[in-house]
Amino acid sequence: MKVPFSPPYIDQAVIDEVVDTLRSGWITTGPKCKALEEEIRDFTHSSAVLVVNSWTSGAIMMLRWLGLQPGDEVIIPAYTYAATGMAVLWAGAKPVMVDVGEDFNMSLPALRAAITPRTKAIIPVDIA
Repeated sequence: MKVPFSPPYIDQAVIDEVVDTLRSGWITTGPKCKALEEEIRDFTHSSAVLVVNSWTSGAIMMLRWLGLQPGDEVIIPAYTYAATGMAVLWAGAKPVMVDVGEDFNMSLPALRAAITPRTKAIIPVDIA
Protein backbone atom coordinates (compact mmCIF):
# COMPACT_ATOMS: atom_id res chain seq x y z
CA MET A 1 0.00 0.00 0.00
CA LYS A 2 1.30 3.45 -0.86
CA VAL A 3 0.42 6.27 1.54
CA PRO A 4 0.78 9.71 -0.08
CA PHE A 5 2.17 12.54 2.04
CA SER A 6 1.30 16.15 1.39
CA PRO A 7 4.09 18.40 0.17
CA PRO A 8 4.64 21.55 2.23
CA TYR A 9 3.13 24.78 0.92
CA ILE A 10 6.01 27.21 0.43
CA ASP A 11 5.30 30.35 -1.57
CA GLN A 12 7.48 33.42 -2.05
CA ALA A 13 6.10 35.10 1.09
CA VAL A 14 7.29 32.15 3.19
CA ILE A 15 10.71 32.22 1.50
CA ASP A 16 10.97 35.98 2.13
CA GLU A 17 10.19 35.49 5.84
CA VAL A 18 12.84 32.77 6.14
CA VAL A 19 15.45 34.92 4.40
CA ASP A 20 14.53 37.92 6.58
CA THR A 21 14.91 35.78 9.70
CA LEU A 22 18.27 34.38 8.61
CA ARG A 23 19.59 37.86 7.81
CA SER A 24 18.40 39.20 11.16
CA GLY A 25 20.91 37.08 13.05
CA TRP A 26 18.11 35.65 15.22
CA ILE A 27 17.26 32.10 14.18
CA THR A 28 15.95 31.15 17.64
CA THR A 29 14.29 33.06 20.47
CA GLY A 30 14.36 36.29 18.50
CA PRO A 31 11.85 39.04 17.76
CA LYS A 32 9.74 36.88 15.43
CA CYS A 33 9.34 34.26 18.18
CA LYS A 34 8.30 36.99 20.62
CA ALA A 35 5.80 38.38 18.11
CA LEU A 36 4.30 34.92 17.57
CA GLU A 37 4.06 34.33 21.33
CA GLU A 38 2.26 37.66 21.77
CA GLU A 39 -0.15 36.87 18.93
CA ILE A 40 -0.96 33.45 20.39
CA ARG A 41 -1.29 34.90 23.91
CA ASP A 42 -3.74 37.55 22.66
CA PHE A 43 -5.73 35.07 20.58
CA THR A 44 -6.02 32.49 23.39
CA HIS A 45 -6.26 34.98 26.28
CA SER A 46 -3.44 33.05 27.99
CA SER A 47 -1.20 34.45 30.68
CA ALA A 48 1.95 32.86 29.24
CA VAL A 49 2.98 31.33 25.94
CA LEU A 50 6.26 29.73 24.91
CA VAL A 51 7.03 28.69 21.36
CA VAL A 52 9.59 25.96 20.77
CA ASN A 53 11.58 24.81 17.78
CA SER A 54 9.74 21.55 17.10
CA TRP A 55 6.90 19.24 18.02
CA THR A 56 9.48 17.04 19.72
CA SER A 57 10.61 19.79 22.09
CA GLY A 58 7.01 20.67 22.89
CA ALA A 59 6.12 17.02 23.51
CA ILE A 60 9.06 16.54 25.88
CA MET A 61 8.04 19.66 27.81
CA MET A 62 4.42 18.50 27.98
CA LEU A 63 5.36 15.02 29.17
CA ARG A 64 7.72 16.41 31.81
CA TRP A 65 5.01 18.84 32.93
CA LEU A 66 2.76 15.83 33.48
CA GLY A 67 5.35 14.63 36.00
CA LEU A 68 6.23 11.32 34.38
CA GLN A 69 8.42 9.04 36.48
CA PRO A 70 10.69 6.15 35.45
CA GLY A 71 8.47 3.13 34.82
CA ASP A 72 5.50 5.23 33.70
CA GLU A 73 4.10 4.23 30.33
CA VAL A 74 2.93 6.36 27.43
CA ILE A 75 0.92 4.66 24.69
CA ILE A 76 1.81 5.62 21.12
CA PRO A 77 0.82 4.17 17.74
CA ALA A 78 3.19 1.68 16.13
CA TYR A 79 2.91 3.64 12.88
CA THR A 80 4.34 7.01 13.86
CA TYR A 81 7.31 9.32 13.59
CA ALA A 82 10.55 8.48 15.43
CA ALA A 83 10.09 11.68 17.44
CA THR A 84 6.97 10.31 19.13
CA GLY A 85 8.78 7.49 20.88
CA MET A 86 11.95 9.54 21.41
CA ALA A 87 10.03 12.29 23.20
CA VAL A 88 8.62 9.70 25.60
CA LEU A 89 12.10 8.27 26.23
CA TRP A 90 13.66 11.74 26.70
CA ALA A 91 10.92 12.56 29.21
CA GLY A 92 11.96 9.50 31.23
CA ALA A 93 9.02 7.21 30.49
CA LYS A 94 8.51 4.00 28.53
CA PRO A 95 6.79 4.12 25.12
CA VAL A 96 4.23 1.36 24.59
CA MET A 97 3.37 0.86 20.93
CA VAL A 98 -0.05 -0.33 19.84
CA ASP A 99 -1.04 -1.55 16.41
CA VAL A 100 -2.99 0.65 14.02
CA GLY A 101 -6.08 -0.11 11.99
CA GLU A 102 -6.61 0.23 8.26
CA ASP A 103 -7.22 3.95 8.77
CA PHE A 104 -3.72 4.31 10.34
CA ASN A 105 -5.21 5.37 13.68
CA MET A 106 -4.56 3.36 16.83
CA SER A 107 -6.68 0.23 16.96
CA LEU A 108 -9.18 0.73 19.80
CA PRO A 109 -9.07 -2.94 20.89
CA ALA A 110 -5.25 -2.81 20.93
CA LEU A 111 -5.32 0.51 22.78
CA ARG A 112 -7.72 -0.79 25.44
CA ALA A 113 -5.56 -3.90 25.92
CA ALA A 114 -2.41 -1.80 26.35
CA ILE A 115 -3.74 0.38 29.18
CA THR A 116 -2.30 -0.60 32.56
CA PRO A 117 -2.03 1.08 35.97
CA ARG A 118 1.34 2.43 34.76
CA THR A 119 -0.24 4.21 31.75
CA LYS A 120 0.05 7.96 32.30
CA ALA A 121 -0.63 9.30 28.80
CA ILE A 122 -1.77 8.35 25.32
CA ILE A 123 -0.38 10.20 22.31
CA PRO A 124 -2.48 9.74 19.16
CA VAL A 125 -0.64 10.73 15.98
CA ASP A 126 -2.05 12.02 12.71
CA ILE A 127 0.09 10.89 9.80
CA ALA A 128 0.14 13.39 6.92
